[in-house]
Amino acid sequence: MTSGVASAPPAMRTIVLLGNPNVGKTTLFNQLAGVRHKTSNFPGTTQEAHIGKLAGAETTRLIDLPGIYSLELEQSEARVCRAVLDGALAPQGERPTKPDALLIIVNATNLGRCVRLVGEAARREIPIAVAMNMADVARKRDVRPDPDGLAKALGCPVTLVSGRTGEGVGQLVASLSRASLVAPPAEDVAFDRWCDEAFLAGMTPHTHATPDRLTDRLDHVLTHPVLGLLAFALVMTGLFWVVFRVAAYPMDWIDHVFAWLANLVHWLMPPGILQDMLANGAVAGVGATVIFVPQICLLFFLVSLLEDTGYLARGALVIDRWMRPFGLSGHSFVPFLSAHACALPAIMAARAVPDRRERLATILAAPFMSCTARIPVYVLLTVVLFPASPARQAIAFTGAYVLGIVAGLLSALVARRTILRGQARAMALELPPYRLPSLRTALLHTWDRGSVFLRKAGVVILGISIVLWWLGAYPVVDPPMEAQALRAQAALLPMDGPELQADADRLEIQHAARSTFLGRIGGVVEPVLRPIGCDRQLAIGVLASFAAREVFVSTMAVQVLGNESADDQSVIAALRHARRDDGSRLFDRPTSWALLVYYVLAMQCLPTLAVTAREAGGWKWAGIQLAWMSGLAYVAATAVHMLVRTIGA
Repeated sequence: MTSGVASAPPAMRTIVLLGNPNVGKTTLFNQLAGVRHKTSNFPGTTQEAHIGKLAGAETTRLIDLPGIYSLELEQSEARVCRAVLDGALAPQGERPTKPDALLIIVNATNLGRCVRLVGEAARREIPIAVAMNMADVARKRDVRPDPDGLAKALGCPVTLVSGRTGEGVGQLVASLSRASLVAPPAEDVAFDRWCDEAFLAGMTPHTHATPDRLTDRLDHVLTHPVLGLLAFALVMTGLFWVVFRVAAYPMDWIDHVFAWLANLVHWLMPPGILQDMLANGAVAGVGATVIFVPQICLLFFLVSLLEDTGYLARGALVIDRWMRPFGLSGHSFVPFLSAHACALPAIMAARAVPDRRERLATILAAPFMSCTARIPVYVLLTVVLFPASPARQAIAFTGAYVLGIVAGLLSALVARRTILRGQARAMALELPPYRLPSLRTALLHTWDRGSVFLRKAGVVILGISIVLWWLGAYPVVDPPMEAQALRAQAALLPMDGPELQADADRLEIQHAARSTFLGRIGGVVEPVLRPIGCDRQLAIGVLASFAAREVFVSTMAVQVLGNESADDQSVIAALRHARRDDGSRLFDRPTSWALLVYYVLAMQCLPTLAVTAREAGGWKWAGIQLAWMSGLAYVAATAVHMLVRTIGA
């Protein structure tokens, strides 16, 4: 007999993952949560958290915290971790509450440093379970960890696992229900002794790791000041070559899909404003951006593989050496690396730079790094310049990234020698071991980043595409008298009729384009941008891209595909063969090179300026950033346009 009262749903249990950088924490999280997770930022920070549910346990929530070396450091990552453990902070969309348990991931091949973090976390009086990760790497290096000995020393369950292969994950899941409190001594001297003893109980006696001579030989080359830089350039060039070569196939498929959608709209709907808006506005504009998603996803995938192999840290070390002459240290590398995804989190990540002047220089220089929003523009312009050569496209693409890095470093140098004088601080960097990358982790990372890009860019691009379509379609004007005269002549002269009709069509299209709202705006701005090769259409694209850089491609697509001359050509082909009002190529070589340089250097992201003002402490710094980047881009693009035109002549 039932009471008729519904039972309360089981309470959600929260388990937080904590660990040092490079211990495979996120890889292990993916093993525990699979694809059923999301990425969210902690409010007011740039720090990300992966949130998921434990496989087979719908009432257990997992939160992956940023990697830290110590909870006591005055860094943004450590502050976030402390706030989460104290129950004062939670990822966006989650309710702040103290975790029910901690899963601390330690490196089985480097246990000494990791044990101290266990002791620091234990002082928060939260039940703990420990995962000794990288069991497969430990065996290869003849390191013999002792999970039972460490469990006895700590007083909590310890499981030997491999996040890459999945070894021991089942036992780890079972141990989470047995997480228990750990009580390290409060006094510093006794705490240090406790950490040392826990480390010696956690390793089998007389363990001597086999020297990794292959790692030493590789590091001798890959971290060399000159050879390492050449290797880094070679790796990046090869990476972009693969992006162009492999992504060409899904790009073609996407292009056919959106062409089919546009034709479907024309077939299903009667002619009119709604049909025109959907086919030439929404479908054309969104398709012009979605077509570049394969390159973006493939780039994320390959970068994730590089990071998982351990090479990316070596690249960071090489770049750090070259940053010092510019008044920056390795502390600025993480913001610069983040800026290759988006300048917004990069500027916020500059909070981790301890010196204020160096932090401001980092903020001012970070937007020069080529973010993912620039990728569609780079792809379009490099394909226009080298339509049949993926190798040259890759070299030009890499060159754009190099130009952005060089411009950022030189701008930082100028700032550090003038308004932000000071010496750069030294940085210590731990090199992770080389290991085989996890395809599962790379695929999950790619899915995560690609979906975020589509969610953030899709809505903005859809709205801007429709607005631009309306501005480019209205007001509707009557054909010019010259076109009417040509059609009259075509009726009287049948032999010359097709040519005269074509001339009349061209005049009508040009007249209609000039008469629209977009045409009038572009006509006003065109004289200012003419030195870099822009006509009325390109001037409109440059203006629209101040809302978001990637909008340039969709803006040009809406304008070009809205013309009768576009027919059924692909987006890139239509833009490559598009014509100006005078009949010349829209994207000629001087203009394409000038625009490529312009978009590498220009500040064309209003949200970035807002974040700069907030993080730097005032709109003065945002104004300096806008004036410097825009002026430099304009001067450099003008010089490139003149140079290429002169060489071509």
